[in-house]
This record gives sequence, C-alpha cells and structure tokens, in this order.
Amino acid sequence: MSTLGDISVIFDLDGTLVDSEPNYYEAGRLTLAEYGVPDFTWADHETYVGISTQETVADWKRRYALTAPVEELLAVKNRHYLELARTSARAYPEMRRLVERLAAEGVPLAVASGSSPEAIGAILARTGLDAHLRTVVSADEVARGKPAPDVFLEAARRIGAAPAHCVVLEDAAPGAAAAHAAGMRCIAVPYVAAQADAPEFATAGLLVRGGQDAFTARAAYDWLAEQARASFCPER
Repeated sequence: MSTLGDISVIFDLDGTLVDSEPNYYEAGRLTLAEYGVPDFTWADHETYVGISTQETVADWKRRYALTAPVEELLAVKNRHYLELARTSARAYPEMRRLVERLAAEGVPLAVASGSSPEAIGAILARTGLDAHLRTVVSADEVARGKPAPDVFLEAARRIGAAPAHCVVLEDAAPGAAAAHAAGMRCIAVPYVAAQADAPEFATAGLLVRGGQDAFTARAAYDWLAEQARASFCPER
C-alpha cells in the first residue's frame, strides 16, 4: 500500500508535466500572423499561461479586433499546436519520475488541463505518460476554465476522490487559484519565475520558487507523504 494513504494527485499538463509553452507560443504566433497580427511576442504569450485555449482565443478576438469567429481561431490554433506537439513535446524528467513513482504505488492520478482533449491526448502519447495517466479532463468538457475549480472537481469525481484528499500540481497562477477554490492542496512550480510572488501562489502548500529547475520528484513525494501523515490519514 502507498505511504500516501488516501491522497490522489491531479496534474496540470502544460508547463507542469511537459515543456509545451514554447509550442503554444509558436502556435499562437502562427495563428495571429494568419489574421494580420504579426508582432505577437513571448511576453504577450506569458499573460495567457494557465488560461484555457478557448478563453485565450476569445481574448485575442477582443484584444486584436479580429473578425473571425472564436471557433475558427480555436481550430486554427489547435491545428498548429497539434502539428508541433506530435513531434516535439517533452516531459520534464523530474515530473516523469514523480508520475512513475506514484503510479507504481497505485496512487489515483489524473490530468486536468486547459488544452483541448486532442492536444492532451497527443502530448501524453508523444511523451509516453499515457501509460500512467489515463484519467484526463479538458477545460472544454466543463462549464468554466481555470481559475474556476470546475476542471479539478471533475477530475476528482472521475477518480472517485474527495477534493480534500486531492493534491494539484500546477505551474500557473490561475491553476493555483482553481486548486484553492476546489478545496485542494497545491504544489506550485511557477513556469514564469517572475510570477512566483503572485497572490494566487500564496495559497499553495508547497511553492517551488525556482520552478522546474528546482523541482525534484523526491522532495515532492516527501511533502506528499508528510501531508498524508499530518492530516489526510486520520487514525482508524
């Protein structure tokens, strides 16, 4: 039996499990260039980290006064992204180690992401993480994306876990806020280092200020075990 007791773990995907933000930026840049916006920068992209693809393109439509329907923009961006994801998605090594250890112990696992179901599937297949992460929820499947808690609550429902027994791993402020709103604990690994002091991250139980460069599977597992001992597993 796992030393983590009743804990279940829900992973964000982009920027948390996999280094996919460069691909999302490139997909966004290519999409906007097709619609007459040639100067979309990485700094522009960073403002959308942690926000669902659908909400991102809806904001583009307003911000850049685009005439194309949101559905069309979404389809074009997803097409560009899938072309990149199928050839270059890369899992963070320490995150892979954590997933493999948790899966080996039988800890219930899920992925809850703002990406489309097709994008999530392509990335998990490309990285081989689909062998361990079979429960997947896209923001497309719930009423509201992050920072609303919907995607995490649906993931908990699908794995049969009480929200209070779930720990979320997140890289973005909206995701940390969503985890808090869902009544879940959070390990925050900020993708954008400059955002580590964002108030949303203050709600995280463990904040890895150095991002992926400072994250280790061992430290995360030890923290989870400590949480299990402290409050998730009362005496029976």
